[in-house]
Amino acid sequence: MDYVKFGNTGLDVSRLCLGAMGFGDPSNWIHKWILNEEKSRPVIKKALDAGINFFDTANIYSMGESERVLGKALNDYALRDDIVVATKVFMPMRPNRPNSGGLSRKEIMAEIDQSLERLGMDYVDLYIIHRWDYHTPIEETMEALHDVIKAGKARHIGASAMFTWQFQKAQYVARENGWTPFVSMQNHYNLIYREEEREMMPFCKDQKIAVTPYSPLAAGRLTRNLTESTHRSKTDQTQKAKYDPTQEADQQIINKVAEMARHHGVTNDKIALAWLLNKEPVVAPIIGAQKESHIESAVAALDVTLTSEEMNRLEECYVPHPIVGAR
Repeated sequence: MDYVKFGNTGLDVSRLCLGAMGFGDPSNWIHKWILNEEKSRPVIKKALDAGINFFDTANIYSMGESERVLGKALNDYALRDDIVVATKVFMPMRPNRPNSGGLSRKEIMAEIDQSLERLGMDYVDLYIIHRWDYHTPIEETMEALHDVIKAGKARHIGASAMFTWQFQKAQYVARENGWTPFVSMQNHYNLIYREEEREMMPFCKDQKIAVTPYSPLAAGRLTRNLTESTHRSKTDQTQKAKYDPTQEADQQIINKVAEMARHHGVTNDKIALAWLLNKEPVVAPIIGAQKESHIESAVAALDVTLTSEEMNRLEECYVPHPIVGAR
């Protein structure tokens, strides 16, 4: 496993991050394909054995059960000081109730404590705002996040899925007031969704912001022909909404991934991840895994070298897509 600095910080992270959206309780959330605790633990252990030290979850994943499952496994299998743990806040944990969701001071202060309790940890290394809150002044949000840092409940803060002007405004507000700025951006970015290259990626490169793309394999679409199906592809309505409208254009890119995979003698996922790992300022794509073999395959992508010509070939068929993620 390779390790790199996390943007403009002293934190060392593995070049792959294991995302925990697929761990929890399939009976209490929108995704029915996720693994329960018994099936999740071997996958988490495999990631640790492979050298992955960076793990990402969110309070909303399986309504808190993802945090509990991930935290219990990490506390059983790893030393806390050796691993980097991220969680997120924004989505309503008490739907249709006042003061549930968003990025108010009240919500941030309540949710960080509940996340830590579920994780069984005293702090998280990275506390991420899951979306932009149009109903709370950004000054209130940034000061609350700064106070979370000063209370020792988080080491760094990050952002996810927003427009570049919003991210830039948050950074400006933090620095103007002497508060903690964001050190990372978790955005939607892969071979069939590259809208982030217009503004967000150049901004993050200029500002030395760590980029940790989610959905690096486009919910599995970059790993197989679109005529093939899995339990997730049949039941995951979120990925259908994200990618179905552009699947005809995307098929050309998927074909090129498959062609290049055959040339290199590897599976499609390794080509898609290798492409992403070559894109600055990507630090660690957030991979999902339903099997231990998925971990092994993702780690093997670190050994795949793509030439500039191959990178261009993978990119040449891309057409503009509707914005997905930022809203």
